[in-house]
Amino acid sequence: MVDPNRSSWSWRHVAVLGSTFFAGVLIMAGLAALLVNIQSHKREATEFPLKLVQISATELDPAVWGRNFPREYDSFQKTVDDTIKTKYGGSVPFSKLERYPAAVRVWAGYPFSVDYNKARGHYYALIDQKQTKRIQVVQQPGTCLNCHAAEAPQMIAAMGWENFSHTPYDELKDQAHIGTSCADCHDPNTMELRITRPAFKNAMAARGIDLSKATRQEMRTYVCAQCHVEYYFQGDNKLLTFPWDQGLTIDAIESYYDKIGFKDWVHKDTNAPMIKIQHPEFETWSTGIHAKSGVACADCHMPYVRDGAVKVSDHWLRSPLTNVNRACQTCHKQSEQELKDRVIEIQDRTAALLRSTESALIDAIDAIVAAQKAGATDADLAEARQLHRRASMRWDFVFSENSTGFHSPQEAARNLANAIDYARQAQAAALRLTPRQ
Repeated sequence: MVDPNRSSWSWRHVAVLGSTFFAGVLIMAGLAALLVNIQSHKREATEFPLKLVQISATELDPAVWGRNFPREYDSFQKTVDDTIKTKYGGSVPFSKLERYPAAVRVWAGYPFSVDYNKARGHYYALIDQKQTKRIQVVQQPGTCLNCHAAEAPQMIAAMGWENFSHTPYDELKDQAHIGTSCADCHDPNTMELRITRPAFKNAMAARGIDLSKATRQEMRTYVCAQCHVEYYFQGDNKLLTFPWDQGLTIDAIESYYDKIGFKDWVHKDTNAPMIKIQHPEFETWSTGIHAKSGVACADCHMPYVRDGAVKVSDHWLRSPLTNVNRACQTCHKQSEQELKDRVIEIQDRTAALLRSTESALIDAIDAIVAAQKAGATDADLAEARQLHRRASMRWDFVFSENSTGFHSPQEAARNLANAIDYARQAQAAALRLTPRQ
């Protein structure tokens, strides 16, 4: 006779065992799926990119490179967006002369006093240059294409560095069709970062820096420093040259220019021999905390992003203020709003110092003009004009640098404080030459 209690227990036991078995099967299946997923992502990472086309050594069209590198190409295409606005930058074009009218007087007699606009994204590097009124005011040398045309390295190879540099811009511009290209920064076979512009190679060699020994992290800044720098056109051949032999600060650059007796133009109002500073992002960054901490340009302006198992640099080069999460919060743990507020605070302070410097410069210019009208000689005005030159250079070093002080807040403030001081000294020197009414 069967014990009913024992029978019930047996079936319960079987049910429990069955449930455990099926649970184990599900767990094993989940683990197997996870392993397959991991292996798939590993293969995805190691097999990326799939080379669908062979990229030739002369290929400049980003769309062709994009066949092999669709993630980078898709993000690079976003540099066409000229609707992004930040308080002091972004990609929306505007006239800086209209927004900051003092610049017209500061640059009197130089093409920048006629036309100076906020730069848009890298997509417009060549387009905007061909449209600026500056190339209509003064005949520009072919050197200007060095950073604005992807064809520049090929032109240099075909024509020679000196011939390319002194050939008039108007004679070369129709050979240029692409602004920024993948080929500017990448080797087409290995995709390693590379330097393609002679001026940067020459400047670094003069400083004793061997680019062949540069780390990848250093190269993530150096490729940007090929163009985002201060420069001048040297000699009759108009060779593009970076004035770095004595260092990267404005004081070192000023000393370099003074030593060789260089000037970009003579100021229309004061007759002072002037220097037009270009866009010294690299030099300014080099004095800041991010450079000292090993942070590269690309870390903030092209931060890494993940797509599946693949980690790539975001090629939508833009202000970090539009991408705080990836650009800033990888290192800084404050909230997005706190970080944005900190950036704007720095920029507001720098902007206020810029406006104060402009007022001091205008006063100095007016005083020198008055002294000239009163009969002061060139010898009499030598000190005031030299001080005017010194003040203007330092203002321009901050004004034309595209971070409104953020790349190195302390250095920007130092330069503007000195600029105000030199401008007031120039004003005082000129006033001493002007008879009292």
